[in-house]
Amino acid sequence: MAEPFDDPADQPECPFSGGGGLLPDELRTWMVLLAATGAVEQRLRSVVKETLDVSHDEFLILCLLAEQPEGLRMTRVADLLGRPKTRLTYQIACLQHSGLVTRKSVCGDKRGVEVALTEKGRGRLREASARLSETVSRALAETIGPTQRAALSALVPDLADDAP
Repeated sequence: MAEPFDDPADQPECPFSGGGGLLPDELRTWMVLLAATGAVEQRLRSVVKETLDVSHDEFLILCLLAEQPEGLRMTRVADLLGRPKTRLTYQIACLQHSGLVTRKSVCGDKRGVEVALTEKGRGRLREASARLSETVSRALAETIGPTQRAALSALVPDLADDAP
């Protein structure tokens, strides 16, 4: 496994950054984003399993809930993760069985179910956060430079701004 580059100037040229090729800028940008995402996910999967003993998809659910102290509706979690609701129901049940999340009916809505992180879940994420953060930083450092990371962070919307 390659080590992260200390200086962004030492990074190899991204094959999609040259311009003038067949791909329009938007598609080239998308390909860089996919490469960065793939690098992070590949590294993160094993670290998540080791530190939290959950799957990568379950980890993503925990991360979403960590940003929402009041919890989120299951439909919103499914929309944000782009997952089928049936798959999400199974994953939430596993996390609930582990004591990491709670599930409750939404008052006034027979079909609505809200999911929230438990204190145990928050504690486990807190304990693992340094190692998880280091893993993400290293994977991103091998894919994109600090300027691109900052620009990408600025583009990602805040979940609270998007809540119904």
